[in-house]
Amino acid sequence: MEDLLTEIRNCEVCKEHLALGPRPIVAANPESRIAIVGQAPGTKVHKTGVPWDDPSGKQLRNWLGVTDGIFYDERKIALIPMGFCYPGKGKSGDLPPRPECAPLWHSPIFEGMPNLQLVILIGQYAQRYYLGEKMEKNLTETVRAYKNYLPHYFVLPHPSPRNRFWLSKNPWFVEEVITELQWRIKDALR
Repeated sequence: MEDLLTEIRNCEVCKEHLALGPRPIVAANPESRIAIVGQAPGTKVHKTGVPWDDPSGKQLRNWLGVTDGIFYDERKIALIPMGFCYPGKGKSGDLPPRPECAPLWHSPIFEGMPNLQLVILIGQYAQRYYLGEKMEKNLTETVRAYKNYLPHYFVLPHPSPRNRFWLSKNPWFVEEVITELQWRIKDALR
């Protein structure tokens, strides 16, 4: 696994498309019990090199019910984005994750983690890639149908502060989904 992670961290496959240059961000270990598949690093994470080191990450750790120590222990939780580098700025936020990363790197990473109990798919990019036609008509309905993807996958919206409106419109998410998520996290980490 270390050789693979070194290869990923040195990847420059889409270098010419990255405004800030390549800086692949990933954390995984053969002992990982949970994998979190997110979107792509933002500018703050690009600068620090620490996955989910931003307000979205703080919200995600809150949803998961885990401390920073557990979250950043790659023997427990692997952090695997759909796009490993910051993709750049678009009209209404960051650009989508680069399409080269997941097909190139996800299978070898997952093959190297035989102890996985749960894969958390955050946002539409991860859900579309892993669930395909099993997704519902939109993100809200996919998250509402989260039980359909268990026990292997758990689906979540992006924990961005920009999603406050979505959270306020969907109180069932915190009441039902987060409760189930935290139970699944504790079970997987036992």
